[in-house]
Amino acid sequence: MPVHRSALLRRGLAALTALPLLTLAACGYGSEAKDTDTAKVAAGAKKIDGLDSVKIGYFGNLTHGTALVGVQKGFFQKALGATKASYATFNAGPSEIEALNSGSIDIGWIGPSPAINGYTKSNGKSLKIIGGSASGGVKLVVNPDKIKSLKDVKGKKIATPQLGNTQDVAFLNWITDQGWKVDAQSGKGDVTVVRSDNKVTPDAFKAGSLDGAWVPEPTASKLVAEGGKVLLDESTLWPDKKFVITNIIVRQAFLKEHPKAVEAVLKASVETNRWINANPDQAKAVANKQLEADSGKALKANVLDPAWKSIQFTNDPLAATLNSEAEHAVKAGLLEKPDLKGIYDLTPLNKVLKAEGESTVDAAGLGTN
Repeated sequence: MPVHRSALLRRGLAALTALPLLTLAACGYGSEAKDTDTAKVAAGAKKIDGLDSVKIGYFGNLTHGTALVGVQKGFFQKALGATKASYATFNAGPSEIEALNSGSIDIGWIGPSPAINGYTKSNGKSLKIIGGSASGGVKLVVNPDKIKSLKDVKGKKIATPQLGNTQDVAFLNWITDQGWKVDAQSGKGDVTVVRSDNKVTPDAFKAGSLDGAWVPEPTASKLVAEGGKVLLDESTLWPDKKFVITNIIVRQAFLKEHPKAVEAVLKASVETNRWINANPDQAKAVANKQLEADSGKALKANVLDPAWKSIQFTNDPLAATLNSEAEHAVKAGLLEKPDLKGIYDLTPLNKVLKAEGESTVDAAGLGTN
C-alpha cells in the first residue's frame, strides 16, 4: 500500500476504500462472496485458454443488471464453452476488490469509486476497466411535507450510503454547486449529511429521522414507496443524462494470460445488454429472478418497475464521467488528484464490438494505448 503524504488523503482513501460504491454497495441485496455457481456446461463445448473456470463477481443489485441477466439467462456460460462460469456476489466494493486482488475472482462488475481506488492504491497494477455496464439509477428522494424545492434542502438531514461512496461524493459536489458549505468528514454544515446504510435508510426515512436521501436504485424507489418524492434525478446533472454507475473490471494478470476468456465474457456482456435493451420488461423479470436467487427476496413491482426504468444498460464505460467523479472527490476534499492514465483497456471490448457490427467506445484519454 502506498504511503500518502497527508492525513487528509489517508482519511479520504480509507473512507473511499472501506465503503461500498455506487451504489449499491451497501444495499444488502446480496452477500459477500456468496457462491452462486449454478452454471451448466453445454455438451461438446471446448475450454477457452485451457481454463477450467472463470470466476465472475457482481453485486446483487439492479445496477448490476447485466450480470444478473447474463447469469440467469446463461449468456456467460454459453460464451465460455466448456470453461465453467463460476459466480460470487458481493455487497461491498472493497471486498470485491480484495477478491480480485487475491485471485478469488477474475472479472467483476463494480462501481466507479472502488475501481478508481483499487487502481490508484495499487499504483496502477491491480486492475483494468474493460467495459461499461450501466448508467443512471441515482436520485434525491425527499419528504414532500418538509422539502418542496431544491432550495429547501438547505438545513435538512439528507442521507447518503456512506462517507466517500459514489453517491456521497455526488451529493457533496451538488451541495458545493449550490454555494453551501459542508464539512466532508463530519457531514455537518448548511446541510446535515447522514451516512446511512441503504438497508436501514427506508426505515429511518419512514420514522422521520431523515428528510431525504441521495441514493441508488432500488433504495430510491423504496423511499418513494414510503411516501417520498423524487426531487432530483442525478442523470439530469450530466451531459446527455449519462454517467457511469457500473463498470466491468479484470485482474491485469488474468487479462494478460487469458485474453480469449476475457473476450468471451465481454462478448456475453454485449449480448446480454443487447437482449436487455430489446426486451426491457422480460429482462426486468429475469433480473429480479436472479436477485431473488442471490438474496432470497425479490423486489415488489412498485419498487422494481420505477427502479429498472431509471437505469440504462450500455457497453460504453462513459470514461469521461468516471474522470469527473474522481474530480468531484478531489473537490470534496476526500482525495488528492489521482493519476488515472491507463485505468482503461478497451481493446478487447472494441474487438468484440467490431465483430458484432456495433460502435466502438472511447477511453477519454485514460486508456492504455
